[in-house]
Amino acid sequence: MGGPVVVADPAVLEVEFRHVHRLLDPAASGVQRWVVEVRAGGERVGALRAARGLFWQAGNLRERLGDESPFLAAVSAVLLSPDGSFSAEFEAAVDMANNVLVVEELELDGPWADPLVAASLVSSVIDRLTDNGFAVILPREAAGVAGAALLDEAGALLAGEDFGDDLRIIDTALAAPEEAAHRVQRLLAERSRSGGLTRPDPATVDGWEEHDDYDDEEGWSLTAQTRAVLRLALEDLAAAAWAEAAALGSEALTAKAAGLFASLPRVTFYQDASWRRQMARTFDDLAGDLEAGRDLVPGCTGEEMALHLAIARAEELQQDRPRLVADTVQGLAADPYDFDWEACSDLLFEDHDVLMLFDSKLDGIEDGGSEVNQALGMVNLAPRDWFSPFDPGHARDPHRGFRRD
Repeated sequence: MGGPVVVADPAVLEVEFRHVHRLLDPAASGVQRWVVEVRAGGERVGALRAARGLFWQAGNLRERLGDESPFLAAVSAVLLSPDGSFSAEFEAAVDMANNVLVVEELELDGPWADPLVAASLVSSVIDRLTDNGFAVILPREAAGVAGAALLDEAGALLAGEDFGDDLRIIDTALAAPEEAAHRVQRLLAERSRSGGLTRPDPATVDGWEEHDDYDDEEGWSLTAQTRAVLRLALEDLAAAAWAEAAALGSEALTAKAAGLFASLPRVTFYQDASWRRQMARTFDDLAGDLEAGRDLVPGCTGEEMALHLAIARAEELQQDRPRLVADTVQGLAADPYDFDWEACSDLLFEDHDVLMLFDSKLDGIEDGGSEVNQALGMVNLAPRDWFSPFDPGHARDPHRGFRRD
């Protein structure tokens, strides 16, 4: 009996965007043809071809696209009226498109012909060649162009909407396609960390359908690489907090202030230097827990806030400083559930009450005497109580001092 067979690691894939035209070529006005080559370990394993149709530059975009290829001509006849304006059906299907990106065809060799790879490639093309004024057009399987079946699946994964029998539309002005693109990237990264792309057994669930990771919360724990990046984030925030605490002293903050302490709820803006030093220490304390291999359990409201900030910072580091993250996790075992920051936010806290302090409509909720506070059973939301332990029996050593002293 054959089960899934590992066939390829998507981490080795690279893409190269190529668009060439003569500087004084009038045929280049309004329509750009792009070729995106896909390589694995330097070897070409596929390509995607796309055309950007720039409505305001083309004169009559329908005629301009119609001269480029039979598929573009067929697409332009659906999207545009003979006078070059967008059709009523197209304008009803999109929110605010002024331009179009038409994915014409796709080829992916052998094991790379995978819906997740195709969706990730299309997502990369959308990211680089469009903004929120574009509608992205993908062929459906019935369109009959090269790679149409894969592009049809990619469009479905990226929240594309059916537009007749032959096309899908991804409206870049909407949130759903962006959220779907993040999901595709995460699923593909999970495949890479777990060994590579697989060809699933036909008797099993679809190979690229997302699984429910955390039905059993008791079985969940931070992976080694997640712990390392969280620690990096906490140390980064600790450095900022200590520098700001020294610079601010007991100075009150204003709504226009910037920095870490200004990112906290407004109820903290008038706290003194001692309070700010205690807040800075929460980052150190949590980083120390990770360094010592202890479970990450925030023991007070200040530590809850510090951990929320650290999870957000860790996600930023993963996105904005990938080389630093790669250096940080080098040598640590990879896990399919590395860097699942959503799960961290869900499962590392008893509740998210402290985040209500950011909502101006709930001003006063930190007051332990308020009806809402008492009805919801909230504790220690007032800034003076942020460092009081939730469980005095498991409190940190009150004489531990401040590591920066």
